[in-house]
Amino acid sequence: MRSHEVETPVWRIATLFPYQGAWSEQEYLALETNRRVEFDNGFVEVHDAPTDQHQGIISVLSFALYPLAKEIGGVLRTAGLRLRLWDQKYREPDIVFLRDRNSILRQENFWDGADLAIEIVSQCLEDRERDLVTKRIEYARAGIQEYWIVDPEQETVTVLSPGGDTYFEEGLFGRGDVVTSSLMPELALPVTGILDTD
Repeated sequence: MRSHEVETPVWRIATLFPYQGAWSEQEYLALETNRRVEFDNGFVEVHDAPTDQHQGIISVLSFALYPLAKEIGGVLRTAGLRLRLWDQKYREPDIVFLRDRNSILRQENFWDGADLAIEIVSQCLEDRERDLVTKRIEYARAGIQEYWIVDPEQETVTVLSPGGDTYFEEGLFGRGDVVTSSLMPELALPVTGILDTD
């Protein structure tokens, strides 16, 4: 390899992809990457890789929810599975859960909805706004029955349930509390156990 090939970025590779605003749903779904990429009406949003703590919380929650999913005939998936909220709108929640593994919402390349979506709030201001405000509106509009927001910075877990066109706060749980859910009354998760990952 010549030395100038190593030193010069390959900017033209970007021209192989559509311009922002011009992506089709099919082009987005065909995109293969190990990064989290969400889609909104022709625009792609590329997100930073999760931190060690973020991944740890996903692991703890998955480990806690998986036996429940098996027991009730449900299914859960972690980050990387696309969730279609409506036409031209996709998100990739940290965890999605369906109470019925045979639900028509479950498809191979993406899900058309979920009973539960969980997001672990990232540290940057833009990510916090997206998880705390934007997705709260979007998931309510999409009819997701419960939305959990795990906020490591505030050391809280917020459980939101539908109330008309929006969500209401079913519970705000901090250290010393146990997270409960009206969607899954069988569930009781200590907040400390969620936040303090190995």
